[in-house]
Amino acid sequence: MPSNPPGVLKRSLGLFALIAYGVGDILGAGIYALIGKVAGFVGTGAWLPFLFSFAVAILTGFTYAELASRYPRSAGAAIYSLKAFRQPAFSYFLGFLVLMSGVVSMATVSHAFAGYVKAIWPGVPPVFVLIGFFLMLTLINFWGINESSLTNIFCTAVEISGILIVVFAGLKWFGSVSYFEISPPEGQTPMNAFFQAAVLSFYAFIGFEDMANVAEETRQPEKFLPRAIIISIGIVTLLYILTALMAVSAVPPRELAASSAPLLLVAERGFPWISRELFALIALFAVTNTALVNFIMGSRLLYGMASMGLAPSFLGRVHPKRQTPYVAIGVVFFIALILSLTGTLVILAQSNSLILLTVYFFMNLSLILIKFRPGETQAPFQIPRAIPFFGALSAFFLIFFVDRRAFLTVLVLLGLGLGVYFLMGLSGKKLSHDPSV
Repeated sequence: MPSNPPGVLKRSLGLFALIAYGVGDILGAGIYALIGKVAGFVGTGAWLPFLFSFAVAILTGFTYAELASRYPRSAGAAIYSLKAFRQPAFSYFLGFLVLMSGVVSMATVSHAFAGYVKAIWPGVPPVFVLIGFFLMLTLINFWGINESSLTNIFCTAVEISGILIVVFAGLKWFGSVSYFEISPPEGQTPMNAFFQAAVLSFYAFIGFEDMANVAEETRQPEKFLPRAIIISIGIVTLLYILTALMAVSAVPPRELAASSAPLLLVAERGFPWISRELFALIALFAVTNTALVNFIMGSRLLYGMASMGLAPSFLGRVHPKRQTPYVAIGVVFFIALILSLTGTLVILAQSNSLILLTVYFFMNLSLILIKFRPGETQAPFQIPRAIPFFGALSAFFLIFFVDRRAFLTVLVLLGLGLGVYFLMGLSGKKLSHDPSV
């Protein structure tokens, strides 16, 4: 098979690698701490918010599946919105928001990584851990998509093994509680508590949108990407529901909510011989995987936006030997490291759900516009027109239950993006990829 020409990303990802990438990104590190907070809101019915979030996520997942089959480009949300709205500035801002969500996620989980390292080796200074963490990820990302994919597959397997330990640990108590009972905290109604829990659990489904940004490194992306997106969401949903059911069966919801390591409680309850160090090691792999897939997404998104004229052209440079976007990788490395070291990531992390719910709303709206536009060609993967409509509606609905303080953060990010847009002179640049838009 001939190699890719210089300046072009290497196509090496097949269906299995894409599914592993998707599962690893969506599953991430969140479920290891998130399940306790969800149980604290709704009690033993903790699996129900995950089911609701699945319904919201799968609608937008189908939308991304068709969009990825129509436009298999690394720019993802930026190119989809450009095709729909034909406004480069709007596409730039959507791409910028997706990029910031990925970088903030990297910075957030880097602190989780440092925390787990401290649990095993308390004498290591956190700043050295953070710098070493990002340098390790940068090396893997730069070395090649094959190496990144293999690392992702290994970390995903470790993540899933931790979830399976929890599932089997709680199995002996399955059926001991009512799984349809909503028990809200004092002062909250069941409905309000349920939807707040749904926003939390929805955060655990974020990540499938990143799969679109490796389209130019995928073999037959029009065929493989739609399948991988839907399969990945399905696998993760099954794992989440099983985890939620077993966790509340083995440990009382209030006890789960009070713990910073709720799944460790479940594992220790079912298998007393499991050491804390083993679960901390599993969590380290989960955190590494989350950061790696977000790193890959961010660098490929920058590369794709540069090739479209929506970002400075130097970000589109590809290393002649490794065939990876090395300049974009370096830029993401520095941004994530600065966020991590300055400590601003906590406030930014609260905005991730709002950022991506906003992006999901506009992605569904983009597909609606494209599908109703006269003269549009048939996509290799087609969904009914009702799906993006309900996807947009559900994403918009959940926005009302996001912490209102997150809105200010998103406005600040948009202001930052606006400054970059005009300082770089992007408003005067012509799009390079497709003059028809």
